[in-house]
Amino acid sequence: MELDQSIMQKAEVLIEALPYIQRFNKKIIVVKYGGSAMVDEELKRQVIQDVVLLRLVGFKPIIVHGGGKEISRWAEMAGMEPQFVGGLRVTDEPTMEIAEMVLNRVNKSLVQLVNELGTKAVGISGKDGMMLKCKKRFSNGEDIGYVGEITQVDPQIIYDLLEKDFLPIICPIGFDEDFKTYNINADDAACAIATAVKAEKLAFLTDVEGVYRDFKDKESLISEMHIEEAEEFVSSGTLGGGMLPKLQNCIDAMKEGVSRVHIMDGRIPHCLLLEIFTNKGIGTAIISSGEERFYHAE
Repeated sequence: MELDQSIMQKAEVLIEALPYIQRFNKKIIVVKYGGSAMVDEELKRQVIQDVVLLRLVGFKPIIVHGGGKEISRWAEMAGMEPQFVGGLRVTDEPTMEIAEMVLNRVNKSLVQLVNELGTKAVGISGKDGMMLKCKKRFSNGEDIGYVGEITQVDPQIIYDLLEKDFLPIICPIGFDEDFKTYNINADDAACAIATAVKAEKLAFLTDVEGVYRDFKDKESLISEMHIEEAEEFVSSGTLGGGMLPKLQNCIDAMKEGVSRVHIMDGRIPHCLLLEIFTNKGIGTAIISSGEERFYHAE
């Protein structure tokens, strides 16, 4: 009996995924969800499908999401002009109110999508369980309002949710020692949370394909690099402005114990599965010092 080749290819895909499933079974993976994948409804559903699949094959995923584009949209609807200093949103009290409202709205929409796929999710902010404590963050010495810099993470509520089989979905709102509310950069929040829970993986969904040796040369995408190579890139001054702080965040998280960081294009359907479960991958994986190149093997 001759089998359809497409059926055989499906079996080969599953077999290729097997060593990754075995290696990372019951390990925590933090997914920083942002960019265009949050705006396009079809991409949003595909990202959530990926995370639910990770959950069902034995990973322990945590989603940390932003919502900058939605915050800007709602601020403009309220007649407010979004302002940024050094890439950070100037957040006065009215803007902070809108940011918290929008981020919680986005949070519950993601919870709903996960629930629709048959997995139980709980949406929380950094206020819940006193998880994200912060202080006022300045941009080049300039006061930009209620923008927070994380000083402490209490991951107990995350552990409790994971233990009870819930998928945590976290929006980056924190509080200071006077319990005032602050908006936190989602990349910073994802790195701090991944460090606190000793995540095996931290995955960034972005609007770029990954890290390039030369951004103008799309053939120069780096599939995998050690942390030392990443540090060389940061110090070289050749990175684009948006990737520089992201890569520095990755390095800091890895120095604090996160084993692997993935940077990938969230605009590619099912990018999480392609990067994590295939040999070739589609983004850039950053691995610890001396660790064997496990992915992208020839």
